[in-house]
Amino acid sequence: MTVMGADVAVAEEFDRRIDPYRSELLAHCYRMLGSVHDAEDLVQETYLRAWRAKDRYDEGRSSLRTWLYRIATNACLTALEGRGRRPMPSGLVAESDPRRPLVHGGEISWLQPLPDSVLNLGQPEAATIDRASLRLAFVAAAQHLSARQRAALILREVLDFSAAEAADILSTTTASVNSSLQRARTRLTEAGIAQEHVAEPSEAEKRAWVDRYMSAFEAADVEGLKRLLTDDVLMEMPPMVNWFVGRENYGVFMDWVFAKNGSQWRFLPVGANAQPAFAAFNLGESGVFELHTLQVFTVTNNGISRNSVFRDAEVFASFKLPATLEA
Repeated sequence: MTVMGADVAVAEEFDRRIDPYRSELLAHCYRMLGSVHDAEDLVQETYLRAWRAKDRYDEGRSSLRTWLYRIATNACLTALEGRGRRPMPSGLVAESDPRRPLVHGGEISWLQPLPDSVLNLGQPEAATIDRASLRLAFVAAAQHLSARQRAALILREVLDFSAAEAADILSTTTASVNSSLQRARTRLTEAGIAQEHVAEPSEAEKRAWVDRYMSAFEAADVEGLKRLLTDDVLMEMPPMVNWFVGRENYGVFMDWVFAKNGSQWRFLPVGANAQPAFAAFNLGESGVFELHTLQVFTVTNNGISRNSVFRDAEVFASFKLPATLEA
């Protein structure tokens, strides 16, 4: 084999070894950044940095996975410098009255949902991804932390790196990692935020709850919708800052939705944040069903406990949603 041929073989072997980590690194960058597009960019940056530094990778110092997480985490920390957090409305303003007009949040950079399709969740390489930590509620809670606290929490409690491994990734000491982790836990407690620990039905049962919700929605059956909700159900709808809690408030809002938009709807089931979701299309004046919202659900054994509703062109594009459906 020629020298050039040997170099090509080494490069191809390096690519083969690092490629299986792409999905879990994308999930990691998403948890850190709260943006699908930013996460995809940072994974590309991670692989570019890894390629440039491949000759300096010391297999005796750390595993390939830990080395890639070091590159990805520090790329995320650099990207987060000077940026504000990406909230959801319930983490930003006080609860709204569902009878009040909707208020646009202006130029706020909201937390974005993550399409399941970009992680290849059904493939073997995605088996190591912790799905509970992809939930919108968890990613939104992490946004209340500083960048380094967020990194410590995710590395230690989501990815299960040891304190020593996390310190190596963050180029700091184990004492510093443990301190950041403790401050992260304290901050979440002070903000009244706890990671969701809910009794979950099976994936098929979750989908069945949402299928029944779609059927009631299509029939404009508000009472039917309410029967599918938990008592403390939460609805929020960025880019609007309005949000509210409770089955009755939910019903009041849905009465307004049908009065304003009519009762002609169609739905396209999707997956988001390892949660059931659908795109809703409303019959427009043109006679076709026009894309209206993307709705992401948290489902418990007692019903639907959260509906996060998005109406944003960038979100629609990330899910590759069609603008219309034929009537």
